[in-house]
Amino acid sequence: MRNILTSKWTMLAMLLAVGACMHFGLIADPGHAVFGLAALSTAPFTVNPELTAVAVGFKNTEDSLIADEVLPRVDTAETFAWTKYDTAEQFTVPDAKVGRKSEPNQVTFTSEQVTDKVEDFGLDDFVPQRDMDVWAAMPKPAGGGPVSPEMVATMGLTNLIVLGREVRAASVVFNPGNYEVGLKATLAGNDQWSDYDDSDPLKAILEALDKPLVRPNKMVIGGLAWTTLRQHPKIVQAVHINATGAGTVTRQQLADLLEIEKVVVGGARVNTARKGQAANFVRTWGKHCALIYSSKIAAQTFQPTWGWTAQFGTRFAGTIPEPKRGLKGGNTIRVGEQVKEVVAAKGAGYFFENVVA
Repeated sequence: MRNILTSKWTMLAMLLAVGACMHFGLIADPGHAVFGLAALSTAPFTVNPELTAVAVGFKNTEDSLIADEVLPRVDTAETFAWTKYDTAEQFTVPDAKVGRKSEPNQVTFTSEQVTDKVEDFGLDDFVPQRDMDVWAAMPKPAGGGPVSPEMVATMGLTNLIVLGREVRAASVVFNPGNYEVGLKATLAGNDQWSDYDDSDPLKAILEALDKPLVRPNKMVIGGLAWTTLRQHPKIVQAVHINATGAGTVTRQQLADLLEIEKVVVGGARVNTARKGQAANFVRTWGKHCALIYSSKIAAQTFQPTWGWTAQFGTRFAGTIPEPKRGLKGGNTIRVGEQVKEVVAAKGAGYFFENVVA
């Protein structure tokens, strides 16, 4: 009996001790209190809905970041599979005539199942509790006010995650190896669209649109190349029907002229210098142009589409407590996503490399 009473008093003392620690701020979250070797919560990372809203809702203008437009996101499992069919089988017509007592010819479709897996992309930033204390003490005007350090960290990390995806998407879309033989061209000299006297981009683009088995519905072009192309005399003359060729065209005007859905211009820039060196800003989408068939619906319904992005879950943000860092501890803010850029149909696009000098 005495042992039972002793154990009860011991447990009561432990509970009172934990309560005192919580009262004086020594334990901020009871989910992280530990009794002996059994933790009430072993989750090392807490997803914060408020910060996740910042991570998901962070948007850039269409003119700067275009990865989601070019390689639309499709929800998948962490490990996913997609089917690659023999293209020739869909274009080879068998003898379909049936005799009065004969059986119809039997057709067998072959396919290859491609198994893949999303990749993890994430970044951290540590926010000391003293920074949060300073922010909490600031006056907060009714119409706005200073943004919390954790929100600032979340927005900055999200920007870098999104920019990293943009760099990956550009390297996929503007990779000559992702197009079949005969569906790519490297321009040089008088053929480059920056040569307004001798080049004919309209003729080159119209011919290229007819070469893939699936006619492209989008033009993807770098910002510098677009600035040059939209002023090309032959393009301006065709749109405005004038003799001088002076002026510019809009994206929609060129899309209507080419009879495609959209002209997508990549205007993002990225710093390629190492940390500590002078910044070196370059254009993410370079001096190239691609004509591709891109459709999220097609990717979800087993129809040919040049490429898409497998996405497991949504982009998220959350906190990891770091009690040993700094005088008052703090939180590590983590933003991440699990995605994989997929090229599914190399025959559904055409690539122009180095369209401007």
